[in-house]
Amino acid sequence: MANEIWKYQGAVDVIKTAILQSQARAAKTVNQEQLALYYGIGRFISMNTRNKNWGTRAIETISMQLRQELPGLRGFGVSSLKNMRIFYEAWSMIEPNSPIAIGELEEKSSELKKNLTEYTDNKMDTIRQLRLANLPGFPLTEFMSISFTHHIRILENAKDTDERLFYIRYCHNYKPTTEDLPDIINKQDLYHHQDRMPNNFLATIPDYKQAYRAIRMFKDEYLLDFINVEELGMHDEDVDEQVIESNIVHKVKNFIMTFGRGFTFSGSQVHYDKLGHGHWIDLLFFNRDLNRTVVFELKNGGFKVAYLAQLSAYLRILNDDDRRDHEEAPIGIILCRHTDKDYAGYIMQDFRQPMGIATYKTADEMDPELLKALPPKDELQRVFEESSKKEEM
Repeated sequence: MANEIWKYQGAVDVIKTAILQSQARAAKTVNQEQLALYYGIGRFISMNTRNKNWGTRAIETISMQLRQELPGLRGFGVSSLKNMRIFYEAWSMIEPNSPIAIGELEEKSSELKKNLTEYTDNKMDTIRQLRLANLPGFPLTEFMSISFTHHIRILENAKDTDERLFYIRYCHNYKPTTEDLPDIINKQDLYHHQDRMPNNFLATIPDYKQAYRAIRMFKDEYLLDFINVEELGMHDEDVDEQVIESNIVHKVKNFIMTFGRGFTFSGSQVHYDKLGHGHWIDLLFFNRDLNRTVVFELKNGGFKVAYLAQLSAYLRILNDDDRRDHEEAPIGIILCRHTDKDYAGYIMQDFRQPMGIATYKTADEMDPELLKALPPKDELQRVFEESSKKEEM
């Protein structure tokens, strides 16, 4: 019997793969169909409420009647129907013959309301689902791939059209949960920190596509809110940096999610010996998208020029002694509390290794309400002491 199972395992794998691929395609189709339906219903509600065709409690009445006539129906409560209207009105310009183009939405929001009123002089009594236009530069595939709830969270938390498009692409690529998305938009603020990190990637990475990919991958500022800063400032700077590193190592998943996809954790305080001199790298990762080792050097204070020399030495050693034939040259990122971006960018021009300088915020710079969710000081102290004991052993 065991031989029979092994004999047909290949066939099982082929069929299983086909099933999973079919299920994925079906789920994708279902999501697109749902978005098209909700868009059409949103248009229908918008046209009949904005021109006063319906009374003030029309949506509540319609929702109640739907539930009565379609027992078990879910997703058509009052708030959901209103969200469908929000969804349509936010993206009404993506249909053919729309009076508003993508880049003109912000300037013409008042014109949109005027057009809606003019368009709905007569009562609208049919629902036409979304008909997609081929708009240059619009991420149509990404738009149709994310869930309706993701769309609503984006619309609730991002007010600018370009920012909304950025997070639509982000959801398509990184698959954040709807629960995490508001924090990603409001706390991490990825949109406003993209492509702003001082770096020398264009000058040191020969392939300009790789250079731009690296530039887009890293932000100029990160929120490391899992670090309890009450523990910082109680020791000298070196110990403070060990506290930060210890927190990152113990919550490395949080750290990786902060930086994005494709990162694999390789180790902390990784030791390299070169010509009799010891070097310890704070945090070492490998990024599959860049096909490069990535060094993170942690600094509790502000940026210093000496940090670039230290990081450059690490990158030189990794490139000579650790890099494999199929890999690209390593990249280094200095993570410090604050920096003068213009000065840092100027200083690093003559360094030949690809480097960037980012800053981070910790719990003391967060909203007081958010601080309540952080681990208590004694818990952080326990983690740090345990980490120190292990290093001594």
